[in-house]
Amino acid sequence: MSSRTAARAGVLLATVGAAALLTSGVASAHVTARVLGEAAAKGGYTKITYRVPNEDAAASTIKVEVKLPAEYPLTSVRTKPMAGWTSELTKIKLPQPVKSGNTEITEAFSTVTWTAVSPAKIAPGQFEEFELSVGKLPDNTDTLVTPAIQTYDSGKVVAWDAPPPAEGAEEPEHPAPALALSAAQAGAGGAADEHAAHNGTTTEAASASGEDNTARWLGGAGLVVGALGLGLAAGATLRARKAIAAAKAGV
Repeated sequence: MSSRTAARAGVLLATVGAAALLTSGVASAHVTARVLGEAAAKGGYTKITYRVPNEDAAASTIKVEVKLPAEYPLTSVRTKPMAGWTSELTKIKLPQPVKSGNTEITEAFSTVTWTAVSPAKIAPGQFEEFELSVGKLPDNTDTLVTPAIQTYDSGKVVAWDAPPPAEGAEEPEHPAPALALSAAQAGAGGAADEHAAHNGTTTEAASASGEDNTARWLGGAGLVVGALGLGLAAGATLRARKAIAAAKAGV
């Protein structure tokens, strides 16, 4: 086999392999829910990011609906504005009051719906991320399951509502987005925690923001010092030239 033939064969194999990986990735894509870090703290507030991939090769996603569990009621829910999409929050009166710490909850948010305003959409091969600020998170469960319904412009509807599988069991075809909840943190659930969540930050994010601001301040100070240095150098050069010119004139 010539070197040219071998090269062509290598390119063909690489192309086939990449196509197989891409196909596998699309087929296994799910609507998922994520928070900054590994888990959200029980009894606190957090920002949830729902990642919604388009799994249809011929239709676009135009609506995403998230169901919030009545058994673990969330009394504070806010959406982040998204260009090209409207959001709607639905609140219900609970059949039975639910205790959360020392508070008795009688109504809570039940549904969040994002609807695309044409020409906005999630086209084939694309994904979008939708953000929610929520709280207080339940303190009597380790997992918060929030089923989602994905609607396409072809009329197709996919319900991501299968509960998490038992440990070691096979993942269902359409698993519901689920969040792992960690042990409650000291001071979690207060006004500062709620404010941070509603502003899209957590302790980790705030720390990163502070480090970033410090780096920017130092960078700006460096630029100022550099500019002053250049100014002093230019002034010294100009004075030296004038001295030389004066000396030549004296001669």
